[in-house]
Amino acid sequence: MAAFNLTPSESLTFILIGIPGLEAAHVWISIPIFMMYIIGLLGNFTLLFVVGHEQTLHKPMYLLLCMLALIEIETTTSVVPQTLCILWFNWKGITMEGCLTQMFFFHTGSMTHSGILVTMAFDRYVAICNPLRYTIILSNARLAKLGLLVVMRAVLIYLPMPLLLWRLPFCANRIIRNTYCDHISLVKLSCGDITVNSLYGLLIGFIVSGFDLMFIALSYSLIIKAVLMSSKKAHQKALNTCTAHVSVMLMSYPPAYISIMTHRFGQGIAPHVHIILANLYFLLPPLLNPMVYGVKNKELRDKVGKYTRRR
Repeated sequence: MAAFNLTPSESLTFILIGIPGLEAAHVWISIPIFMMYIIGLLGNFTLLFVVGHEQTLHKPMYLLLCMLALIEIETTTSVVPQTLCILWFNWKGITMEGCLTQMFFFHTGSMTHSGILVTMAFDRYVAICNPLRYTIILSNARLAKLGLLVVMRAVLIYLPMPLLLWRLPFCANRIIRNTYCDHISLVKLSCGDITVNSLYGLLIGFIVSGFDLMFIALSYSLIIKAVLMSSKKAHQKALNTCTAHVSVMLMSYPPAYISIMTHRFGQGIAPHVHIILANLYFLLPPLLNPMVYGVKNKELRDKVGKYTRRR
């Protein structure tokens, strides 16, 4: 018979084993993770600094970029320090509270990231399809309210997750085959009825994210329709305006869905592949997004260049 935990939840300790099968290479694996994390932080903090100090960049598009940068810093910082402690120092223990807190901030950050991408798609739609009313429809005050709404949506949707997990009994074997705490891994360790937890996780993963993707697709279908009815010059301007946002979406959604699908249904895939994919999911967007916008946006690139030349 499985050994159930009957002690108070706060006394529980879980073991994060890192990347199973590659324990001997943990130190080497930590090097690219550390480098990607530091470069991502540097790029996002540079973006925040430049936009914050340049009054001419206090526009909806750049403020949305700042929101995206803040969320990417929060999401990676909720996970990467813990991962590096496992890979460098073999510090594998984490309490129930620490595990649920990490899970909440990571998942909430991921959903907020998706919500900001939806808002950015709406921003591009208004800029291209209704340019004369752009500053009225998307004023800075209204944008701040939209940002708050996106954060509140993520918090309210993910708040039940740790509460539902807190009520579950856990078996004696509390080993998490990952570098961080996530909902699926914790649910699999429970000896109780996990039906509600599994269904809730699937609903969030597919319905909410599916709604976000549908809204983005609708925005871009309206943009394409408007562009096809305009001049060649407008075609080029719209392409330049939307390329960076589309690139960011391609770096965010496919890795997320591949990670979720392989974790839930990829029983034949080696465990270390699951974990490497999951780590790339939250490491790549913060690393590449500042570079994409820095390359594609001339105004932002010039402002960054101005500060670089000063140094």
